[in-house]
Order: sequence, then structure tokens, then C-alpha cells
Amino acid sequence: MQFGIFSVGDITVDPTTGSTPTDASRLKDVLTIAQHAEEVGLDVFAMGEHHNPPFFPSSPVAINSWLAAKTERLILSTATTLITTNDPVRLAEDYAVLQHLSDGRMDLTLGRGNTGPVYPWFGEDIRQGIPLALEKYALLRRLWREEFVDWEGQFRTPLQGFQSTPRPLDGIPPFVWHGSIRSPEIAEQAAYYGDGFFSNHIFWPGSHTAKMVGFYRQRFEHYGHGTAAEAIVGIGGQVFMRKNSQDAINEFRPYFDNAPVYGNGPSLEEFTSQTPLTVGSPQEVIDRTLGFRDYVGDYQRQLWLLDHAGLPLKTVLEQLDLLGGEVVPVLREEFAKNRPANVPDAPTHSARLAAAAAAVEHAADQAKSAYQSSEV
Repeated sequence: MQFGIFSVGDITVDPTTGSTPTDASRLKDVLTIAQHAEEVGLDVFAMGEHHNPPFFPSSPVAINSWLAAKTERLILSTATTLITTNDPVRLAEDYAVLQHLSDGRMDLTLGRGNTGPVYPWFGEDIRQGIPLALEKYALLRRLWREEFVDWEGQFRTPLQGFQSTPRPLDGIPPFVWHGSIRSPEIAEQAAYYGDGFFSNHIFWPGSHTAKMVGFYRQRFEHYGHGTAAEAIVGIGGQVFMRKNSQDAINEFRPYFDNAPVYGNGPSLEEFTSQTPLTVGSPQEVIDRTLGFRDYVGDYQRQLWLLDHAGLPLKTVLEQLDLLGGEVVPVLREEFAKNRPANVPDAPTHSARLAAAAAAVEHAADQAKSAYQSSEV
């Protein structure tokens, strides 16, 4: 199972000091955070995509390419790559480049985004959000799997004999997670292709997430990719920790109350009781996270949001120390217990390459056996 963190890339005033980071400082902080995540033993760092204030990561592929040069082991992903407002040709080429530069240490999470004005900025209609996501991914998938593509659809100009370059590393396309909080059509899309489904349930109760993941698992099995238990699931989360629970609550409260996303809404206590947000001790984070399995089943990837709401870099790094030093080692051990043998590991480039090679070898053995039988 993979553990890591994701960033939405907000630039928010620190309510305790009144200071506001610059674009440059937040971008440089991302490098420090990603490197420290690797140092403390985490597996994944994922960067969001936004094109409006108060966010800075308008180009997650550029950020992740930079991180690829500065890390050695970390899997670099996206918290969201906007399939609706990006051109699939551009995505195919950009992420193939990242795949080569990172030696396969990458994947991506496709999503529709939750900021309405972004659509017209890129010439699209938000009312077509679902059709855009479905059609554009169908093209992106073909661009990575077919050397020459003829294409005609509703939302872009046709392609004739188009070849996306560079071709995917080792002939293995980047692994895709489809991210959605509330759209069953996206869970259906993930299941249809046998891709991963990522439910970032930081704003929703566990019962809602359970329904979405359960639907994806059922449809994954329906399309013949394996049993429901073999579906590839990722889960989001949100934590703030101190050794003492009350210290964590007291320190995090002003950040929560003034956060641009949920500030001036439900109280911290209401939010932590109704969603997976966990503010407390490392043990409370362990207990809460282990409980996710009760309603989504055994899953492959757990990511947490840490650097948001104006939290200073020093505090984020301290959170990483607690996560890597006290939380994740216990979770690795506990999640491994009683994990059914048929539940797959999280996809990696090396594992998928080995599986492809094994499939070719198996097909060759079958052909040889069939030939030998015909000779008898």
C-alpha cells in the first residue's frame, strides 16, 4: 500500500502572523516538502492543478518534472489533472515526457475540477463537463496506446495519422486514476477501462465515499477486470497532529476558521465529526485512518492534505515528521494484516512492465503448447 501527501497549492494568509507567502516561496516550499516526504519514508507526492487565485499550481507537470530531478524514489502524481479543459494531445505528450524524465516514477489523477469559470477561460462549457471528461480521456488513452491515431469527436478538431511523441516509457502508458467526489459517471469511466478510482473524501462523510467506491468496485467487476476486491482504489484524507490532542486542536483552529475553503462554515468539531478530517494525536490519526478500510475495503493508496490554509513550512515539515515517524509505519503493518491475497498492490511502472513481460511470455508458452499439440 502506498502512503503520501497531496497539495492543492493554495496561497493563504497565515492568520496567526498576518503574513502571506509569495508564488515563488510557495513553489520553492513544494520542493522542500516533497524532498522531506521522501526522507521520512512516504511513497507519493501529488500536486493539484488550478488556474485561479488563491492557487499557484497552474502547471503540475512542470512542477513534477522539477521534483523528479530533485528526488530519487518518490512517485510523483497529480491531485488533479484537468481533463476537461486541457487538450488530450498536450496531456499525452507532457506526461510522457515526465514519465521518461522520472524513470517511470509518476502517474496522474484526472478530474473535472470544481471552479466553474475555468471552463470558458479554456474555451469549454461547464455544462458539458461529463461529456468532455469522457471524450477527452478516450482520446488520451488511444494516443498512448496507438502509434498513429485517426480521431473525430465533438470537442476538438479531427486528427489524421497523428503520432504523439515521445512514446510511453517501455511501451507502458502512465497509470491513470480517475478522481471524483460526487460523479458516478467518473467512477463508471474508471471501472470501464480498469483504471484506478481516487475518492478525495476530505469534505464528505464516510457513508458517501463508501457508496462511490462501492459503485466503482461493482462496475469494475462487471466489466471483467477482476473481482470487486481487486479494483484499484485511492483515498484522500486531511490531518493535523501534535503529541497532545488538545495542543493540535488549539493550534489548528485559527487556520481552520480562516481557511478559504471551509472557513466561516461548520465548526472544527462539527467538521471533524462529519468528515475524515482528523485533528489530534498520531494515535488518533492511526485509528481514524484504519477505519477507512471498514467502508471502502482494502485499498492501494492513502494521501493526506498537509500544506494548506496558511500553515507555515516549519509546521508542515513537523507534520511530515509525525506522519513518517509515528503514523505510516504502524499503518503499513496494520493494513497488511489479514489483507486478502487477491488484493493487488498499488500499480507502479516496474510492476506493470513486469506484468506485461509475463503476459507476453505466457502467450508464447501457450502458442508453443498449441503447436506441439497439433504436431502430435
